[in-house]
Amino acid sequence: MNIPNIKKVELHLHLDGSISLDLVKKLSNLPIEEIKKQMIAKEKCNDLKDYLTHFDLPISIMQTKENLKLVALDLIKQLKKDNVIYAEVRFAPIFHTKQGLSIEEVVTTINEVFNQEQDIKLNLILCMMRGTKPKDNAEIIYLAKKYLNKGVCAIDLAGDEINYPLELYKDLFKKADELNIPFTIHAGETSNSKEIKKAIQFNAKRIGHGIKAIDDDEVLNIIKEKQILLEICPTSNIQTNAVDKIQNHPVYKLYQQGILLNINTDNRTVSNTTLNKEYKLLQDTFKFTTADFIKMNKWAIEKSFLNDQEKEKISKLLTKF
Repeated sequence: MNIPNIKKVELHLHLDGSISLDLVKKLSNLPIEEIKKQMIAKEKCNDLKDYLTHFDLPISIMQTKENLKLVALDLIKQLKKDNVIYAEVRFAPIFHTKQGLSIEEVVTTINEVFNQEQDIKLNLILCMMRGTKPKDNAEIIYLAKKYLNKGVCAIDLAGDEINYPLELYKDLFKKADELNIPFTIHAGETSNSKEIKKAIQFNAKRIGHGIKAIDDDEVLNIIKEKQILLEICPTSNIQTNAVDKIQNHPVYKLYQQGILLNINTDNRTVSNTTLNKEYKLLQDTFKFTTADFIKMNKWAIEKSFLNDQEKEKISKLLTKF
């Protein structure tokens, strides 16, 4: 199998966790070893909260329009190395307003770079954050509505699942649903299957991670029935202690049971990974084939937040080598 030649789709990709070390060095003037220490998570963190501490440095430098543009261009280069043809890139605009930018300026700055890209189709998912003021999260919903189908394709809820359960955000997702804004939700990574069920009740079309579904036959049946796609990120699931080791990751069992899923990096730099590395890891561990990966990428396009015409166009590219 020639993994680099496989055309890929990435649906779960955090912009701030994916800035290359070289760009961080250029923008921070810190020694490379210090950057690695601050940005690259250990192979086994204490938990998700520990893993999230590695975002402090990249967020600190993503505070100006110039730097945001450089970060967007940097990610595009990485995606091309992985032969990605479509990506939905997520981030929390509220984190990038510490030097005076508005959340709208943050979004339009990145949008401008993504819209100029010719080889890869790119869309933004705007993240609300657990633990953030309801007012700030509500602003993300209205901003997403303003730019929906104009570079923004959906919203998300990210952050500490354990201390901020999904029920706290019920009204926000009700509003998003009323405004016809599609959404994915981080659920069932370090929390439990009940959070996945709740996310689906809120009308999430996809689940970020969702690996705890394997523990609950009722939830698995709901996912199957509603054709919900799980955005699987193997390496980061090990790092956050959601799974103890790759051999015990439920991705193969979920795939065998016909659960729709696709493979993602989550955070390229924080998890020290690429899509090529993730595919190789799954090939070596579970014997996934080229046909399996193409099938997953087709599912990813089907469950992406693209319109039908765009889905058809990109699907045709998947099997061309």
